[in-house]
Amino acid sequence: MPDKVFEEIKNLITEARNPASEDIDSKTSLEIVQIINNEDKTVPYAVEKELPYVAQAVDLLVDAFKNGGRLFYIGAGTSGRLGVLDAAECPPTFGTPPEMVQGIIAGGMKALVEAQEGLEDLAELGAQDIEAHGVTEKDVVCGIAASYRTPYVLGAIEKAKELGARTLYVTCNPRSEVERKVKVDVAICPVVGPEVVMGSTRMKAGTATKLVLNMLTTASMIRLGKVYKNMMVDLMMTSRKLEERSKRTVMMVTGVDYEEATRVLKEAGGHVKTALVMILAGVDAQRARQLLEESDGFVRQAIEKIQKKN
Repeated sequence: MPDKVFEEIKNLITEARNPASEDIDSKTSLEIVQIINNEDKTVPYAVEKELPYVAQAVDLLVDAFKNGGRLFYIGAGTSGRLGVLDAAECPPTFGTPPEMVQGIIAGGMKALVEAQEGLEDLAELGAQDIEAHGVTEKDVVCGIAASYRTPYVLGAIEKAKELGARTLYVTCNPRSEVERKVKVDVAICPVVGPEVVMGSTRMKAGTATKLVLNMLTTASMIRLGKVYKNMMVDLMMTSRKLEERSKRTVMMVTGVDYEEATRVLKEAGGHVKTALVMILAGVDAQRARQLLEESDGFVRQAIEKIQKKN
């Protein structure tokens, strides 16, 4: 009698054989990477079909962030690592506090560098991790599981719902299959098809997941005013590269030279947004901060406030 898990995975698209790569073990190096590349090209189109759902999720996240909520990604293996990666990149990119977007992976931080695969089978561990992070009704929990059936992630989602949090799910199996098993506020289901190496969801499924997570946080941060035009203006000057990028941004937006950008940034406490408003609105740092506060952090609106008065 086949095992329950065998029965669960045997019909999953993410566990199917890919006819385009059935003879890949007999190919040259160039032929192998051509096959992989051809399959990778299909991923953005699968994600494109899910954009209405991604947008729904962004709206939900923006509402949560504006009301003091946080985003928690939770997953196992590759899915968990991608969530932790996206969360870790938010503070330096958008100047967010580390607690605003958090990544939880089965097995904890050790699992980032050393596989802890058996832990994905423990639904109770997922629930425990959600409780340990103090999830509340203000928060959003985004489960990530290429196969959708990962017990650790399902347990986390159920516990999050019990606590009143809103829920998202990112998976690479069809919505019709997912919705029979998972009830969430928004499911995002880019179906990328069988992997080049059967079941190796770190490949196309991982790529699709990365694209979706990029959009979730980037679009949310744009909606929160952390981008002016198409430039990062809430970045943290935590490295020499970011210091110089900050100066370059001020120079590009305002037309001032390097020395002036350096001087104004120093007066602005290293805050690019404040420096931009200081220069473009012709005000001091204190007034620039006030204008930004009155404009919910949006540089464009802060500048328009002064222009309307003039």
